[in-house]
Amino acid sequence: MTNKIALITGGSRGLGRNMAHHLAAKGTNILFTYRERRDEADSLIEELKLMGRKAVALPLDTGVSASFPAFAAQVKDALKANWGRDDFDFLINNAGMALYAPFAEVTEAQFDGIINVHFKGVVFLTQALLPLIKDGGRILNLSSGLARFSYPGSSIYGATKAAIDALTRYMALELGPRRITVNAIAPGAIETDFGGGRVRDNADINATIAKQTPLGRVGLPDDIGGAVALLLSDEAGWINGQRIEVAGGIHA
Repeated sequence: MTNKIALITGGSRGLGRNMAHHLAAKGTNILFTYRERRDEADSLIEELKLMGRKAVALPLDTGVSASFPAFAAQVKDALKANWGRDDFDFLINNAGMALYAPFAEVTEAQFDGIINVHFKGVVFLTQALLPLIKDGGRILNLSSGLARFSYPGSSIYGATKAAIDALTRYMALELGPRRITVNAIAPGAIETDFGGGRVRDNADINATIAKQTPLGRVGLPDDIGGAVALLLSDEAGWINGQRIEVAGGIHA
């Protein structure tokens, strides 16, 4: 992975930030997006700089597809200015938001928000960036354990991630001629600030999930960041069109 470049959406916090650290430790430079908190982005840039890697942050709301052509132009300029390249190696479609609402109460606005970020955004941002992804590169989409098992209140989120699983297979098929592999990684419940930090901060939720997991605990960010680095390694180049669940065996 040395001297390769990864673009991580939603890279300034949570799982995206952890992915950036794990990839940087393997020698990968990082281009990442943030939505609002420039201070979080700047602190990550400094952390990766101390690791000997170059990092660049660009603002992006992945729920606004009209902004993607301009964003792709910014990426192209950043690649040239910082690395003297016209392409990058890895795209990680990580940016996301939570929705916890009973199916009977989900509003159209909530539905559109989830679809725009977790599905429409993945489709059209990847389209916009395809000319910049190196032949032989990798795309990693973020799915969820909730696409396989069900919890009350997660119907729309889980269904959207199931759509990502199907999309991943089609992308792998159609991008094969460019030798670009496409996989989906599906985290289980992880201790981050996602969804207001409910898995991390609510002791009852944490304990319930830990009891349902064969390995006896809730997932940690390092569990996902490490798996991402593994899937983007040279040794994993023959894995393609797959959904890899990283959830400690919950509901196996």
